[in-house]
Amino acid sequence: MPRSRLPSKGPSLSDRRRTAREPTARHGRLRRISPAAAVARVIAAAVTIGLVSSVSVSAIALAQLSGNIHTVVLAGDQNEPAVALPPALGKYEGGFNILVVGSDRCEKEGGCKDRQAELNDVTMLVHVAADQQSAVAVSFPRDLVVPIPSCPKEDGSGSYNAMSAQPINNTLSYGGLACTVLTVEALTGMDIPYAGLITFNGVIGMSNAVGGVPVCINGPIRDPYSGLNLPAAGEYTLMGQDALNFLRTRHGVGDGSDLGRISSQQVFLSSLVRTIKSDSTLTDLGKLFGIATAATSNMTLSSKLGNLNTMVAMALVLKDIPLEKITFVQYPGALGQGGVYSGKVAPIKAQADALFRILKDDESFTLAAGTGLGSVVEDTPAPAEPVPAPVPSDGGSPATSASPTPDASLVLTGVKGQTAAEYTCSKANN
Repeated sequence: MPRSRLPSKGPSLSDRRRTAREPTARHGRLRRISPAAAVARVIAAAVTIGLVSSVSVSAIALAQLSGNIHTVVLAGDQNEPAVALPPALGKYEGGFNILVVGSDRCEKEGGCKDRQAELNDVTMLVHVAADQQSAVAVSFPRDLVVPIPSCPKEDGSGSYNAMSAQPINNTLSYGGLACTVLTVEALTGMDIPYAGLITFNGVIGMSNAVGGVPVCINGPIRDPYSGLNLPAAGEYTLMGQDALNFLRTRHGVGDGSDLGRISSQQVFLSSLVRTIKSDSTLTDLGKLFGIATAATSNMTLSSKLGNLNTMVAMALVLKDIPLEKITFVQYPGALGQGGVYSGKVAPIKAQADALFRILKDDESFTLAAGTGLGSVVEDTPAPAEPVPAPVPSDGGSPATSASPTPDASLVLTGVKGQTAAEYTCSKANN
């Protein structure tokens, strides 16, 4: 496959790929910092964030970065006493769940004429197992039709009414980050005490901070809706607005659907994780500070997550999880359904229940349904997409022809995704 790149986008792709494939990073180097930086200790960290990843932040100069953080109280935190900060930095104990939400809030000067409300462009639940040996990031299609529970109003004056059969990306405009958390908790049965909201500017800043993210495409991608223009098959190191456009493109990849966009995003996310966990990032203090500044300056965090000690404790867990144990999956959904699902994504409840049962029990599993509509394993043909099951006339979830319950080997046959160790290419929609 020919290799091409956008002009003046950063370091050589071949150099970056060699770096991304290197063995475990030499984290010990970060401890050799001069005590002159005693405003806070230097640490290496990666914390999951909004639109771009399941692993993100590296923090330096805690006092300065703490001043950048904006927090919001989740519904489950309102009646709880304030949580004391840990007296010293160290690994988080046990497992945890974080909901990462990417906002499509307009950040252009003068506003945006084509957008009336802030929607969650990306919704991703990151689950770290209790033994801290694996992490799973579940992406929810923005067009997934779900019930929205009663959500507290942001000003504390009461609650919004519950609604049925709404796209999940309406939750952010309806009741803010707390409403998105409540909706995902009701949908998955998972307790979510931590959440973070990141804006477009945060995505741009973080892609710049790491020096660009290498991505592979199997054909030209030109999408006037997102502004993405990659003229030929090959690899590109994406930074700034190009990285954001790649993550937002829907019409340019797969079949132009929301499901295709998710698997294309996972091409980027797996590469981002490899980039952040590479030695060239973890030993570069300039990159670490840039990542931390970009994230904390452009994020709204839940109150329990909104202190750097907690973020760092989680990051110290995430940075030690092997790439092959970091898995990105799609929430099971079907296209082409009628009724309330017309033009949207219908949940496949049986497959979703099997997935979240495994996550709650922290059981290991493998995927057997391919990477999805918008990506292919490098140099291999895309897997065939099964025909969606019909939706019952009563508006329930689509039926499945066979039980999706995993067998003794815990192979999930209906859930699409990939690990961070897998090199995949976005599939051009042409």
